[in-house]
This record gives sequence, C-alpha cells and structure tokens, in this order.
Amino acid sequence: MGDMMDPKSAAANGRLAMLAAHISALAPAEVDSPMIIDASFASTQSLAVQPPPPKNLNGSLTVVDERSGKRYLVQVSDEGTINSTDLKKISTRKNDKGIKLYDPGYLNTAPVRSSICYIDGDQGILRYRGYPIEELAESSSFLEVAYLLLYGNLPSEHQLAEWEFAVSQHSAVPQGILDIIQAMPLDAHPMGILVSAVSTLSLFHPDANPALRGQDLYKSKQVRDKQIVRVLGKAPTIAAAAYLRLAGRPAVLPSSTLSYSENFLYMLDSLGNRSYKPNPQLARALDVLFILHAEHEMNCSTSAARHLASSGVDVYTALAGAVGALYGPLHGGANEAVLKMLSEIGSIEKIPDFLEGVKNRKRKMSGFGHRVYRIYDPRAKIIQKLAEEVFSIVGRDPLIEVAVALEKAALSDEYFIKRKLYPNVDFYSGLIYRAIGFPAEFFPVLIAIPRMAGYLAHWRESLDDPDAKIMRPQQVYTGIWLRHYMPLTERRENHS
Repeated sequence: MGDMMDPKSAAANGRLAMLAAHISALAPAEVDSPMIIDASFASTQSLAVQPPPPKNLNGSLTVVDERSGKRYLVQVSDEGTINSTDLKKISTRKNDKGIKLYDPGYLNTAPVRSSICYIDGDQGILRYRGYPIEELAESSSFLEVAYLLLYGNLPSEHQLAEWEFAVSQHSAVPQGILDIIQAMPLDAHPMGILVSAVSTLSLFHPDANPALRGQDLYKSKQVRDKQIVRVLGKAPTIAAAAYLRLAGRPAVLPSSTLSYSENFLYMLDSLGNRSYKPNPQLARALDVLFILHAEHEMNCSTSAARHLASSGVDVYTALAGAVGALYGPLHGGANEAVLKMLSEIGSIEKIPDFLEGVKNRKRKMSGFGHRVYRIYDPRAKIIQKLAEEVFSIVGRDPLIEVAVALEKAALSDEYFIKRKLYPNVDFYSGLIYRAIGFPAEFFPVLIAIPRMAGYLAHWRESLDDPDAKIMRPQQVYTGIWLRHYMPLTERRENHS
C-alpha cells in the first residue's frame, strides 16, 4: 500500500511479521512443545473449600411504614430474595402507587435465577457450573468449557468430539457477509464490524427467526442447538475477517483440522497457506484467555443479551446487542485503557508520582478495582502467570516491569488497601494481547469471541425459565406533571 498505509493496517500487517520473527527464532523442539500452564497460578487460598451460601433463608420481613403506621409482611425466599412487586402494597394514600426500588446500575437487583456462573467478590471466587476457574484454565479447553456452560456438565470424550466437529462444520461465513465486511471503510473499528456482521447473520438465517417462523420456534432443542454451533463456529471467522480488513487482506477460509484457537490464529496469519500451523504455545495461551473471558454472570453485555431475548427476538439480534454493549470503553475496552496508562507512566521511577496523582484525583488508575470483586480478581492471577509464559516465546514487553511494580506499590499502599482496589482481569490481559501482536482496538473482539459461549448459555437458560417475562423496568418520573399545548406564535424561546 506504499508509504501511506493506514496506521491500523500497518499494525495488523506488522503483527504477522513480528510473529514470524519470533517463531522462526525458536528451535524446532520449542515450537512443537505445547504451553504448560503451571498449576501454581491457582493459589491454595483461592481453591480452598469455601462453605456454600446459606440455604433455607426463607421467612418473612415485617415492614413498619412510619408514614402511616401500617405494618406489612414481606415473604423472603430460600435464596434470601424478596419479590419486588410485594413492595407495591406499601402505600400511604389512594394515588400512591406503592414503593419502588430505585437501583441505578442494578447494584442489588436480581432479575433472573441462574445456574451458569457463581461469583463471590469478597472471596475472589469464580466458578462455571460449580467448577473453579483455576481448574478449568489449567486442564480444559475453550470448547469443552463452552459445552459446560451451555449444557451444565463437562462432555464425555464422545460428546466432546461430536461437539468440536459440529462447531467446525459451521465455521464458514456466508459470502454475502464477507462482502459486506470488505465494503466497510478500511479504518472501520473491528467491534463495529463484528456488531454489524452478527446482526446480519439474522438475515442469512431466516429459519432461526421467531418473527418469521413463530414464537414457539425456540422450543425445539434441535433449532436451539443449531444456532449455538452456528454462532460459536462463525464468531472467530467473522472476527478474523474484521482483523484482515484492517490489514487490507481478504478473508481466509477456516480450517477443519485445527483446534478452536489454532483455527482463529490460522485465519489471521496463514495468508491462505493451507499447510500453515500456528505456534501451539500461543494457541494454548489464547485458549486459556478464551476460557477466562467465556462467562461472567450478569454483566452489562450479558444483561443486554437477556434483555433483548426477553422480547422473543432472534438470537443473532440479541447477541449483536450484547456485543454492542461490550464495545463500550467501560466494559470490553478496559484493557486498552490499561495499556495507555502504563505507557504514560513509562518507567518504574514515575510510579510514586502517578499514585499520588491517583490519590489526588488528578490521574485515573485503570485495571484496578471491579464492580464485583473486593479482593484479587481470580482471573488476574491466572493471566499474570500466563503473561510470563507468553513473554518466554515472543519476548518480554518492557511495560510488564511497570505493571508488576505498579501492582506491588498499590497493594502495599494503605489508600488502595482501604478501598479494596486489586488488579482485575484487564490489568495484564492487554499486555498479552499486545505481545501476541494484536492492535489495541482489536482487544474487545478477543473478549467477544469467547463471551459468545456465555451469552448463548444465558439465552438458552432464559428460554426455559418459567419466570421469564419481557423485561420492562420501572422508572421514577421527575418531569413536569401536566401542561397544555400552546400555538407556535404564543411560545417563548426556552434554553435548556
């Protein structure tokens, strides 16, 4: 493309050259040996047996309304929840519609009951279907974990083979979608491309649209399962096509002989050479990252998926909305902010001044703290170990020294200890993605690919939920109560 190559295209093209240089420098024995994820990243404390949440919390609450002097009985479930509509009966007079729960950001609202993922933010616990994330990252594969999330149990050897085959058989993307991707601007953000492509899948699969085939369509297990393997199979292919668009290169057809993560790297780097095989250690590292990002309970994007699905919309539109939520810098774009922060700090010597700036609210510290975790994010521990494994292959990123020193300084500072600010999953993951050669704008896509498994698990669960209703939250109206229309000639200018 000459000297005027777009910076994003240059980054995408440069990735292949960088990996080629690193991998060609390895001895053949090193290339063939799989990455060994040392069990030492799973700390004894994090895997210690924690008592389950107490059951049989059922009972009742007596609410005394001091405004009226009335007493109300509110039932409490076995899980320690109350039905929010029970509060509507607490009223003072005729036009009082009853108590509403004002909960911006849903800090303490549970709109669903789910058996998919368990998080204890105070203990630093993350489990998929009861399995500690540390064990799955050490021993499992992404597709095995995806099966677990979707169907509740780890597959047998036969089930896993059938599952992997089914996903690979649906990895090809309609040419029409690839044409749309190629027609997008060269500097189009890959997350924008992914949102558009996932949504467009709905048009190419009208057989999966309840609006066209009837509201009972998804009652069929066969129909559900077909959409699941379609999405999981096509997600990395679409993502690879979006990445190659950055580099000004055409999409590469997927391979049916490689693992899920190997196939993704193959599509990125093979240049159409069918004999190309990605570095197995990097593929394993990516697989571990996919496992860590596969599911995280009712986060913003998963909630969006369930919210959209509650309307009965097709699964592709629901997932496109979820990916759109993940696009936000407060959600899927956080690890890019970490890299920017570490680059701005630049060296270990500047960390004290940076931390003082954070305390004085003059600087923002990315990658620390979490909406759920009040202790070390268990995924961050795994990723920190994984980073060292990746750097042993592709070379050590100088920013890792800044990151480690920043973590050490913050965790020994009373200011951060008191506020329970610990590294989260984004603190080290961006460093790994950059080391493997991905440009920062592609980082959210690397979260979206595996998170499809979590989205689909929640979509599937919602279809069988007897309590499921179309989601329609209440609001607290604060506007003008009543006014009447005025002719245009009688109105004054208002400035708001």
